[in-house]
Amino acid sequence: MPEKPVTFRQTLQMRKDFVGKSCKLHFEVAPLKILRASRQYLYDDTGQEFLDCVNNTSHVGHCHPHVVGVGQEQMSKLASSYGFLNEQTALYAKRLVSTLPESLCVCFFVSSGSEGNDLALRLAASYTKRPDVICLDGAYHGNLGSLVEISPVRYKKLGQGHQKKDWVHIAPTPNVFRGKFGSNAANPGVLYANEVRKVIQKAEQQGRDIGAFISEPVISASGMVVPPENYFQNVYRYVRECGGICISDEVQCGLGRIGEHFWGFQMHNVVPDIVTIGKPIGNGYPLAAVITTKEIADSLGDFSSTFGGNPVACAIGRAVLDVIENEKLTSSAKNVGKCLKDGFKAIQPKHPMIGDVRGVGMMIGIELVMDKESKKPAKETAEILAYKLKEKKIIIGIEGGDKNVLVMLPPLCFTTDNARHVVQAFSEALANIESEAARVGLTNREEIVSDRPMDVPLDVITDQTTINVHNYSDDEDDAEDDDPVAKRARYEEVD
Repeated sequence: MPEKPVTFRQTLQMRKDFVGKSCKLHFEVAPLKILRASRQYLYDDTGQEFLDCVNNTSHVGHCHPHVVGVGQEQMSKLASSYGFLNEQTALYAKRLVSTLPESLCVCFFVSSGSEGNDLALRLAASYTKRPDVICLDGAYHGNLGSLVEISPVRYKKLGQGHQKKDWVHIAPTPNVFRGKFGSNAANPGVLYANEVRKVIQKAEQQGRDIGAFISEPVISASGMVVPPENYFQNVYRYVRECGGICISDEVQCGLGRIGEHFWGFQMHNVVPDIVTIGKPIGNGYPLAAVITTKEIADSLGDFSSTFGGNPVACAIGRAVLDVIENEKLTSSAKNVGKCLKDGFKAIQPKHPMIGDVRGVGMMIGIELVMDKESKKPAKETAEILAYKLKEKKIIIGIEGGDKNVLVMLPPLCFTTDNARHVVQAFSEALANIESEAARVGLTNREEIVSDRPMDVPLDVITDQTTINVHNYSDDEDDAEDDDPVAKRARYEEVD
């Protein structure tokens, strides 16, 4: 007999009963129960369609038929081959290496970005004989214990009891909007790189030698911060001069997402010693990899992973590369990403609360401020705006140290029509918030221009029906739904 359908309320109650409280849901006051997905769309238990602007895990689109078909076929043949030769693993390693510079020629397969970054630290320490690592103060690199230590954005959540480890050295995030050196500074990339050199010198004065520097090419947890020109070239040089090696965390940026290049580090004209890649390469199936030089790889005495590089994962990984190539998704990321960024830039002068628009390709961040002069972070505005966009059936993320940056990392099948729709909806929702903020005196009414004709070079999309929170649950009361503390959009860092 078919199983009886599980209601929304039953699903929510079971999650509360059996899943850890620290595992947060997006929109906790009215979470979505997603039953299926296709391409760039999610469908909830009431049949409503949502435009997914944040799920970079489904890199080439939710449930892509080619990826699904290849995975099903391989699963019916062989799912595990730990300790034995398997052609899927060998073929995938060869193909992955072919996309990278010649020096990066050896693969290690694991199942998550966190595992990949942890292995990268092991490789660096094994090769340099030094455990010390430099990271950025706005970084996030994973959930494992070693990675929490080099993810300063997690320090606030861990509370005052957390003590930075002696082997961790933190450099400023090269943020030209909110950082120490602004875009008006002469060569901010060099100035921020010199901050890393100071960190190296301070460590050496304390008798500690740097073994590795790790960073994303675009610092996603800081709100899509793109380091300025010459930053990585100088940082890599300083690190290598002191005997360390350089790790590029490509979990968010890799596989064509930045548009101009297949890998994020390529936009900075550098070649790292180790590259880590994670969730996008499996399009939702657990798969990650570490790619490095032969010399660094050979320094590690022994490594094994029961599930890393299993034939199903590697077959899916190959299928993802097929789709990126056949559907020209790198080029699409460039063009659609430009449409997104240009659209947000076009509406920026109309909105006093849009402080900065930044990003590259399909990695876009819009930083909200109370006013453009003080740049005071508008955290509450970001939360409200995320909910308003949800009502318009658009799911967008929140990042940044102050949780005031709306971010977009959608599946690469996102279209220019999707981009125009998002920008238009964003502008309309933010205009309403700004008008209300001016009415109650939080902002200067003279700065609000939303009551004037919006001179935005975008197609106006038909209004979306507002979603009632109560549509998502049964008729019974739930006292916890009224908890104002829970009424927040959650986009926590994950593998």
